[in-house]
Amino acid sequence: MALAPTPSQITEARAALAAADPALARAHATTPDFEWRLRPGGFEGLFRMIVEQQVSVAAAAAIWARVVDGLDGAVTPQAVLARDVETLRTFGLSGQKATYGREIALAQAEGRIDFDHLERLHDAQAVAALTAIKGVGKWTAETFLMFCEGRLDVFPGGDVALQEAMRWADRAEVRPTEKQAYARAELWRPHRGAAAHLLWAWYGGVKRGEIALEQAEQNAGGGD
Repeated sequence: MALAPTPSQITEARAALAAADPALARAHATTPDFEWRLRPGGFEGLFRMIVEQQVSVAAAAAIWARVVDGLDGAVTPQAVLARDVETLRTFGLSGQKATYGREIALAQAEGRIDFDHLERLHDAQAVAALTAIKGVGKWTAETFLMFCEGRLDVFPGGDVALQEAMRWADRAEVRPTEKQAYARAELWRPHRGAAAHLLWAWYGGVKRGEIALEQAEQNAGGGD
């Protein structure tokens, strides 16, 4: 079972990030303490990430509950492979998500992915192993490693919310591209995961109206 970074580790990482980058120092100064978003991992964790993508939090919870119920409480590769795509769709999944769920299950059943071994791979190797599965993109792989394995130095540069928060932090006119975001985050090693959590927390606080952001700065690039 992966362990989340402790509050003291997060505090130390935030302090190191603020010292290394004035742009992150601004986010750090206005963002309250947060906890690492650790979730259950393994096959169930990856399947759930696929299921919950591109739907609201409430919809994701409802659909996942139907999936668990439809699988009789056992979210395993065997249980998924015992149902065809049409049966999985009756649980509220799209045809694509049902197909991807079976692909992940098949990958584990055939030994193409070993979630226990995955934890021993370096970040880049783990991303490569996950993205070799049909339906698992780079963003999914990176967020899985962050949220389900508690990896400290993974940064999903393709995340739009992170890109927007980076734009605010740098007072830029436009969001960085995915390539630019990865390059920008190099300064934050070995705390890129903490940087992502900090930027997400800052972004969420601003969007909820809990953190004030200079209006000109927020609107400079016509952010979402």
